[in-house]
Amino acid sequence: MRTNFIFLAIVLGLLTAIGPFAIDMYLPALPTIEENLATDTATAQFSLLAFFIAMALSQVVYGPLADMYGRKGPIYLGLALYGLGSIGCALAPSVEWLIAARVLQGLGAASGMVISRAVVRDLHTGPDAAQLMGLLMLVFSVSPILAPLAGSLILLAGDWRTIFWVMTAAAVAGAVLLAFGLKETRPREIRTEGSLGAALKGYRYLMGQPKYLGIVFIGAFAMSSFMVYLANSSFILIDYYGLNPTLYSLAFSVNAVGFIGVSQFAGFVGRRVGLRRAMRTAMTANVIIVLALLALTLAGVGQLEVMIVMLFAGYACLGLVVPSSAVLALEEYGEIAGMASALMGTLQFLTAAVMMGIIGFFFNGTSTPMIAGIAACSIIAYGLAVVTVRRREPVPAAE
Repeated sequence: MRTNFIFLAIVLGLLTAIGPFAIDMYLPALPTIEENLATDTATAQFSLLAFFIAMALSQVVYGPLADMYGRKGPIYLGLALYGLGSIGCALAPSVEWLIAARVLQGLGAASGMVISRAVVRDLHTGPDAAQLMGLLMLVFSVSPILAPLAGSLILLAGDWRTIFWVMTAAAVAGAVLLAFGLKETRPREIRTEGSLGAALKGYRYLMGQPKYLGIVFIGAFAMSSFMVYLANSSFILIDYYGLNPTLYSLAFSVNAVGFIGVSQFAGFVGRRVGLRRAMRTAMTANVIIVLALLALTLAGVGQLEVMIVMLFAGYACLGLVVPSSAVLALEEYGEIAGMASALMGTLQFLTAAVMMGIIGFFFNGTSTPMIAGIAACSIIAYGLAVVTVRRREPVPAAE
């Protein structure tokens, strides 16, 4: 039973990670892409923002498709689009072509992220779901560690276009994994009505649920704090602090280690103190750490070591917040788990895209705008946690 649990987490985690891998792997190449395609920093960053927007908006399509036609078919569709987009990126003659291909990549990448969460909800709820979500996050979160390092190694052996050929191969591997590693968890007899009206009705219902939206946006701003770092880190760590792509990959990866480690205790902590209490406590610790980092930065303490250590601690706190918020948001909506997961993903990625765009506008080559953006995200997430999950919940009995 435990073996099946772990194997399912690995399969879902890998399907989920295909999209984020497309983000993290090419981060070390962004300055090179900027130079090679004769563009500027803002336009090069827009290739990342365009991917996020496409991935955000397309999630609302995959959710109803997964509820209407089962979980596996829509993932195959997404992998096909992702593969075609990867080929387009590899062949891009201009930054405009690259951005267009990244949009196609994003449209496909959303499928695994949305539907994997729905599969978790199909099979588990409560602390068990949090534990599976944590294991899924373990596989998913290896991407920020391995992908930039893989990207930097590819740059040593080839060029930035080779990175996108590797992504094409990942799409093929994902299709094989889906075919042989995952059973359909949405039987025909429980699939929802297959119409646009039914989908709109489901989304309209979810948009009228304040508790659902509050928890979704806690996760959204928690994720956004990391996405702001993701969008700016290569320019700051490589151009401002002078790291080479390999050292940048290692420095970037440090921040994922704390998140990965703590996320594995989400189920354990949820069983002892409750998911809501765990999420509130972790969010409180995160905002304290991030505000301290902002104060130090504004005071002129700008050493790279200080930033890395404090972001490591802050993002470790989010290892409890992100999986717990996903479980709590979906736990009451099993019949429309695909739509609930899709709307959650869309709102979260749109929030991240907006925050990335705002901070990108104020980018000045230093770490200050980035850290201010991270702090803003943490403050908003903390405020939502205080309002949305302020009620006590019974502490589950220890097993």
